[in-house]
Amino acid sequence: MSESEYTCFDVEVRDHVAHLVLKRPEKANSMILEFWKELPEITEGITSGSDARVVVLSAIGRHFSSGMDLSVFGDFGEPTSGVGGGQSSRTRAQIRNTALRAQQTFNALEQSRLPVIAAIQGACVGGGVDMVSACDLRYATQDAFFTIQEINIGMTADVGTLQRMPKLVPEGVVRELAFTGRRMDAEEALDRGFVNAVYDDHDSMMEAVGDIAAQIAAKSPMAIWGTKQSMNFSRDHSVADGLEYIATWNAAMFDTDDMGEAFQAQMERRDPDFPDHRPMGKGFGA
Repeated sequence: MSESEYTCFDVEVRDHVAHLVLKRPEKANSMILEFWKELPEITEGITSGSDARVVVLSAIGRHFSSGMDLSVFGDFGEPTSGVGGGQSSRTRAQIRNTALRAQQTFNALEQSRLPVIAAIQGACVGGGVDMVSACDLRYATQDAFFTIQEINIGMTADVGTLQRMPKLVPEGVVRELAFTGRRMDAEEALDRGFVNAVYDDHDSMMEAVGDIAAQIAAKSPMAIWGTKQSMNFSRDHSVADGLEYIATWNAAMFDTDDMGEAFQAQMERRDPDFPDHRPMGKGFGA
């Protein structure tokens, strides 16, 4: 699929920074069925390529995302009549599989070898919270707010918020948000550590996020990949497991040429020039 054919996103890669922009402001960037197909396709394509070193995920319009579009519940909800032959076990298995597929949409952000930065304005609710929780860094405008919306419509959030957000914010805070469905405004999100910084408006946020992305893109892509991989692994394992993991990772992935270039650039008082990632194969014969 070419960039011009995306329904929910504009995509551009410039100066090693990939920009993914939600582009349905008239619908508050709600997540229609195409969204769930396009985001992992775009993310995996950028991750597998050689040009990008960091991803910025942003949105146009008043709101970042109002979450799952109501039209999608028919596709993600109960199967149509006749599916599974009326047998409850098969019906429930299909619903479970649908949830797992939806989860993979945001898993792709977390599993990317590139850092992903979310720039958030206005509403970030429901699936929007699932999405930004899977990103590496989050920045917000003063008018941003976050809501675990699922409880307000009689369901349990099942696409990542309840699993990832407690790793970012004290668990008691997440439980309160998840049980009550109340809004957490930008200042509280900053105080709780959910966002890295808050800006007066969208323009100042995007300027700051652009600067941060440029700083990341200037580093060794392999060292950045190893840092993200190690931190994700360590989050879910013991300290001892994390230490063994990074020792093994560096034994395989440590790049002496990149380190040499970093030292040489410092001595010559210039910016380092690191090779891009190599494209990732898609399997045997790719």
